[in-house]
Order: sequence, then structure tokens, then C-alpha cells
Amino acid sequence: MRNILLAVGFMLSALGLQGQELLGAWEYYGTTSQGQEVRQVVTYTDGFQVLTKFDAKTGDFIHTNGGLWSLEGNTLTETVEFNSDNPEAVRNSISFDIRLTDKELQIVGDDRVFTRVDDGSPGALNGAWLMSGRKRNGEMQERDTSRPRKTMKILSGTRFQWIAYNTETKQFMANGGGSYTTVDGKYTENIEFFSRDVSRVGAALEFDYKLIEGHWHHSGFSSKGDPLYEVWSERSPQ
Repeated sequence: MRNILLAVGFMLSALGLQGQELLGAWEYYGTTSQGQEVRQVVTYTDGFQVLTKFDAKTGDFIHTNGGLWSLEGNTLTETVEFNSDNPEAVRNSISFDIRLTDKELQIVGDDRVFTRVDDGSPGALNGAWLMSGRKRNGEMQERDTSRPRKTMKILSGTRFQWIAYNTETKQFMANGGGSYTTVDGKYTENIEFFSRDVSRVGAALEFDYKLIEGHWHHSGFSSKGDPLYEVWSERSPQ
């Protein structure tokens, strides 16, 4: 009996370890039949994930989807919260087997092999965050993060992406992302794609940031040059 319990404990630990190994950012480069070089980046944080495709040379946005995920053995299950091309996919779940090593991620039966970008470090903001407050005219306005209309940021250790969407109407509004750093209280975004305005690609935006009781306070100037002060609250897996 003791040996059986030890074996079950070892198996559960192994499954948990495999889930930890999936955390972080992964990327794949491919070329379409028209000769377009496409970069695909998928980021997994604790309970949430996002996949994005964009032109590797120009930064033109192509597609994004994401939501919740779980891993049991080699079977990855994703529940869609947003899909820029197919709103009818929202709230649906899909399961597929994966092959996972320390450096490579592949869906079984899919030719694409994603290579690891990072393992959730070194950035200080790894996780999924929902905008929960914004300062307007000097006054802080709180935002209910449980409402269907969401603005979410998903960050690995080096990659960031924000997504605006509505889980009730299944509408995708906009998104942008790229790489980031957190050094000496400064959070810097390097924009690599932006669905609303590709001219923002290549910009580097620096903000002050603080983590206060689990909330990310974010201040500086937007990509349009407007002053901003935002509060983001970490999203817990459901």
C-alpha cells in the first residue's frame, strides 16, 4: 500500500512539474506560400495563455487567440476567451496532445516546433493581469474585473501582450505586444505588433512601476504621448 501511495505521489508531482515546464514564452518562425515570414509566439502563465501571429519583418498583426489552459499528462486543454478571427470559438474548449521538452514544444500531428524564449524569468511581472483602475483628471476610477469587458495583459519573463475583448459578446477589440524589461523600477515595452496601428511597431515605451499588495501600479505616457496611470490586478486561475 505504501508503495502504491508513493507511486501516485510521484506521478502527481511529475504532472505538476510538466505544467511548470510549460510556463513561459515559446516561438515559431514559418513562411507562407506567398513568401510572408510569420512569427508565432505563445505564452503560458499560471492558468492563462495567448498565441499571436504577426509578420516577422513588418510587425503587421495577423491573429491572436487565448484563454485558460490545463495540462494532464501530455494532454493540453484550452478554453477560449478571445479569438480575433473566429468569435464563435469563444467559450469552447479544445484538447490535444503535446510533446514537451525543456527547449521545444510541439502539438502532436502538427509540423510546427516552438522553441523556448524564456521560462517565466527574469522579468518581475510574469503572470496574467486585468486592468482594475485608471486615473482620470487626477481621480482614480476603479474597474470591475469580473465584468465581461476585459483588458488583460499576459507576461512571461521577457514577453508581454495586452488584449481588449468581451467574453459575453465574444468581441475582440484590439491587442499589442512585444518584449519587455523590468529594471530599477522601470518597466519598458518594446512594441513588435499593434493591431490598431502598425506605425507604433519599433517604439520603446518606458514606465514607472510598483507592485503594491499584489497590484501593479503603472505610470508614464502612452504610445500617443498622453499621460497615464493604471492599476492592474493579478488574475488567479479559475
